[in-house]
Amino acid sequence: MLGADPQVLLLRVLAILVAVTVHEFAHAWAADRLGDPTPRLRGRLSLNPVVHLDLMGSLLLLLAGFGWAKPVEVNPRYFPNPRRGMLVVAAAGPLANVATAFLLGLVYQLGLVEPGTLPGSLLLTVILINAVLAIFNLLPVPPLDGSKILSGLLPAAQARSYDRLAQYGPLLLLALILLPGRFIGLLLDLPVRWLVGVAIGAGGLW
Repeated sequence: MLGADPQVLLLRVLAILVAVTVHEFAHAWAADRLGDPTPRLRGRLSLNPVVHLDLMGSLLLLLAGFGWAKPVEVNPRYFPNPRRGMLVVAAAGPLANVATAFLLGLVYQLGLVEPGTLPGSLLLTVILINAVLAIFNLLPVPPLDGSKILSGLLPAAQARSYDRLAQYGPLLLLALILLPGRFIGLLLDLPVRWLVGVAIGAGGLW
């Protein structure tokens, strides 16, 4: 990807900045609304992309097409219901990316940008990266959002057992990324293409 057309590289960088900012701001906003001041105190209740970027996650988004941002620190003890609160905060990031993809998809469907032009290409790239970030983070592998969502949905006893596996999550995630044949790319391909297709009104896979 680093050897790609500079315009393509620039479009992807801009798209990553938008998607990452939307995702992490949504986490911070949800936690703040539920009574946790931690994200605000850490400077994460912000639309400044710099405070949300994770170097490795951003590089993977740029080079491999999937990745993550710097996690928003939250303290569930502030939530009226800690388990439910963590589920809501975790879900807020991917949902914000999906909402962004659909909002920008509406702009595309209404013909407010011309396909094939620089603005049109930027719009499609932002939609794509938002879809990738949403779907990737919904994988139930710690520390991704999907693991926290699953933990919040499981009965308490099963959730505690599942949470004990969190220490192995980063190793499992690394193994998925390093598996030959771009296994994780194949895993994400269909849901991402479906989400983009629905967002832009293509009526199916993009």
